[in-house]
Amino acid sequence: QVQLVESGGGLVQPGGSLRLSCAASASIFSKAVMGWYRQTPGKQRELVARITRDYTTNYTDSVKGRFTISRDNAKNMVYLQMNSLKPEDTAVYYCRASALPGNYWGQGTQVTVSS
Repeated sequence: QVQLVESGGGLVQPGGSLRLSCAASASIFSKAVMGWYRQTPGKQRELVARITRDYTTNYTDSVKGRFTISRDNAKNMVYLQMNSLKPEDTAVYYCRASALPGNYWGQGTQVTVSS
């Protein structure tokens, strides 16, 4: 059974930082493209950042220069370092693993950026 468990969300003031972590099952991690997505009420889930097995990364425009995705293949972990947070970054953040036979999601972690 594939499991993805996110952690690290919380409440932070504008301009602050948070680091999200996602622990993935070893059975999927080594062959998966890992991604972070976010969703706010009434909106579709959107890609924030993703990283391939060979560490190629890409980001949605609104987070470029502020967020950094990374992965530790030895620990089956993926991270999202979020700096210079803005109120519009408030969302539930989800970890996703993409590998055959499909996509797998974590349960999500809430990030709230507010003063």
